[in-house]
Amino acid sequence: MKNTSTQSDINLSGWISYLPHSWQAYVLLLRLERPIGSWLLFLPGLWGILLPHDVPITTRIFLIILFALGSILMRGAGCIVNDIWDRDFDRQVARTKNRPIASGAISVFQAIIFLIVILIIGLLILLQLNIPARWLGASSLILVALYPGAKRITWWPQLVLGFTFGFGAPLGYTAATGHLSWAQAALYGATIAWQVGFDTIYGYQDIEDDKQVGIKSTARLAGESGKLFVSICFTICILLLIVTHILNHNAWPAIIMLSLPTLHFIWQMRHFNPHNPKICQKLFNANRDAGLLIAFTLFIGLLFE
Repeated sequence: MKNTSTQSDINLSGWISYLPHSWQAYVLLLRLERPIGSWLLFLPGLWGILLPHDVPITTRIFLIILFALGSILMRGAGCIVNDIWDRDFDRQVARTKNRPIASGAISVFQAIIFLIVILIIGLLILLQLNIPARWLGASSLILVALYPGAKRITWWPQLVLGFTFGFGAPLGYTAATGHLSWAQAALYGATIAWQVGFDTIYGYQDIEDDKQVGIKSTARLAGESGKLFVSICFTICILLLIVTHILNHNAWPAIIMLSLPTLHFIWQMRHFNPHNPKICQKLFNANRDAGLLIAFTLFIGLLFE
């Protein structure tokens, strides 16, 4: 399989070009010019907030705003940790060699100081939640720290990413209710399966470079069976979402609405081509819409409670 992705993922066009030059490297370090990562981190939290019944609308709106801000910050923190871990690998991969730490635009020391500032702001947001959610949110930092190293020791770093990025589901639910539930557990499982699927698609962009530098991934593990592997992940996601609705005692219209994300996943699999990095990037980005469709089914569950 030949990967034709030789273009850097650094893009200084658009709004970022109007910023002072000294700010641009930090914006790039946080990936603010590419909000898809923040969306994919935020959506499980949104699902968790929308899942429980009998939560005041003002509480939901407040939590959604907090989780949106927190997702931007924690996605940025995760990128900083990842880029510190991967700086030597990034220099060897065409798509990542111009990232701020790999290129030397920001030193490791500067990145660590910036990371501390981001985490302090994130802590202030976390303190706005109830006590169970605070403890749960603090524990997620362990997953954030472990993920960048997972690709060195296991073929399943995408599974570790699923546990990490999907943590917003139990966190959002706990922030809204003060406790966990079996419905929330099923939702977390669906989130993990979804994230393993879309991040495997993403992994096919770098598969040849990853082979050369020794990075493991589910894309490399699946190889030419990538479409089957991702299809299984998405199928598990939908099945667990059905279980979530049932355990949450949602009315049948919410379950019927799961046909929308199901059709979206089918569309993705019809277009998925592991040999085409541009298609892989497009489908990865399209999972924002898949996540919003899943949020819509949970919203329908609230309307028909």
